[in-house]
Amino acid sequence: MAILFASTRDEHIRTWVPALRQALGPREVVVAPDIPDRRAITHAVVWKPGRDTLANLPNLRAVFSLGAGVDDLLAGELVPNHIPLVRMVDPELTRGMVEYVLLHVLYLYRQVPQYRSAQAGAKWRPLAQPRACEQTVGFLGLGELGLAAARAVAKLGFGVVGFTRTPRQTNGIACLSGADKWPRFLASCDILVCLLPKTPTTLGLLDATALAMLPHGANLISASRGGIVVEPDLLAALASGQLGHAVLDVFEREPLPEDSPLWLHPNITVTPHIAAVTYPATAIESVLENLRRDRAGKPLRHVVDRARGY
Repeated sequence: MAILFASTRDEHIRTWVPALRQALGPREVVVAPDIPDRRAITHAVVWKPGRDTLANLPNLRAVFSLGAGVDDLLAGELVPNHIPLVRMVDPELTRGMVEYVLLHVLYLYRQVPQYRSAQAGAKWRPLAQPRACEQTVGFLGLGELGLAAARAVAKLGFGVVGFTRTPRQTNGIACLSGADKWPRFLASCDILVCLLPKTPTTLGLLDATALAMLPHGANLISASRGGIVVEPDLLAALASGQLGHAVLDVFEREPLPEDSPLWLHPNITVTPHIAAVTYPATAIESVLENLRRDRAGKPLRHVVDRARGY
């Protein structure tokens, strides 16, 4: 029995491989693309593996993603359909997203972009500041990351509302659901936080029509997956003043091309897909726990529902 590790990122090789070998033993961890005996591989830990990396592994039992999102793995059909695919759930990953959302909700609420613009022009320009309780932060995506972030924002005194496809009861967070409530949800959001997984139903969801339903001058934080926000429509909404500012951590193309107009736009804050980082020191326990469960014949935790895409 051996664990295959496959990642396109050098830092993953430097950090994850030693951690796995320390926990499991050096002979149990094989690093792609060098796979001496494909029959020995029973589990795989991956981040954007090559197209054929997981093919022809006759004894493969499960694949563990290093990320919370698995859209690339599903879209590329990189994991055989009969093999369970497990998404990453880790307290530090969740903490990172909470930190990112809190930082930028406060950044937008306290009007830091406007003050930075005033500073650049040497303008002493105090702005009227609403109270947190007078602002509503809307959350698209109330999964592991979104719900934790929504609860943290609510503790600061903001009004918080979430939107889900199907009715849901969540302590402390008002939830709207269903297509008929979509316009009402968007119209309530002074700041909209998008933490949706990327699926066929969410791709292009925040287009010109959706952005026009937000209050004039509303702000956006997008920190889950690129492609959910339609970038040309976002630029048009910013140009018209329909959107005040957008904080973007994810993009249709990554890395963001150097010639993208998003880089230098005065009303866009760009970060390079760093909102929630997976740390081997803590995340490895999620992998090890599922390995123990699988070897003991117990159900795996956090298995992806392929029909839903998460």
